[in-house]
Amino acid sequence: MKIGRKIATGIGIVMLICGIGLFSYPYISQFFFQKQADRAIASFQDAVAEADREDDRDSDLSTDDPLEQLYRRMQEYNENLFLTGQSGLVDPFSYEAPSFDLAEFGFAENIVGYIEIPKIDVRLPIYLGASRENLDKGAVHLSQTSLPIGGENTNCVIAAHRGSTIGYMFRNIHKLAVGDEIRIANFKETLTYRVAETQIILPDDIDEVMIQPGRDLVTLSSCNPLGKNYQRYIVYAERAEP
Repeated sequence: MKIGRKIATGIGIVMLICGIGLFSYPYISQFFFQKQADRAIASFQDAVAEADREDDRDSDLSTDDPLEQLYRRMQEYNENLFLTGQSGLVDPFSYEAPSFDLAEFGFAENIVGYIEIPKIDVRLPIYLGASRENLDKGAVHLSQTSLPIGGENTNCVIAAHRGSTIGYMFRNIHKLAVGDEIRIANFKETLTYRVAETQIILPDDIDEVMIQPGRDLVTLSSCNPLGKNYQRYIVYAERAEP
């Protein structure tokens, strides 16, 4: 009897430990994922600071600021997207290849900035190109959509996982409501947007994420329903007045 009770007690302890582990796993996973995301954001901020210091050192030589060069190139890219009607956006695979190689400007990981959404406690680096590798590390900029520098006739589409076991990312995107704030920090400034509308679309409904003339938009995209992949949950946000 004593041996039986010991075995039963042992099994109970093991089951309890397993239960605690299963319950705790999402929180532990999110903790380590966020640490990694924060390190990537800090690395981006360090690269911006270093570029600014180099510009200060070179100012007496009248050399052009590399970040200003990058900003102008991104403006030209966005203007060309609008003028050509985003002709390169032919299917969902058009989103994957990065729009720029940022390595020449000192951004080794091709991070163009980061996104903060206070309502749902999101703070993620934004990688150029919606590749599988980038999606596992944070938010991604969908190529053939406007780069995240704002401006009239732009719509920057940013995607992230929703049902991933790696971290929460956009898991709670459905909790966003009209008026909620979304902040996009790039190498030049922080832009503030406010949610204007939400919608559920199909993955190949490309028209729903196109530039809308006269507007300055950020569009968030994630899988829908939660844990599935046959729809997209879309949040449209419009630039807030300074």
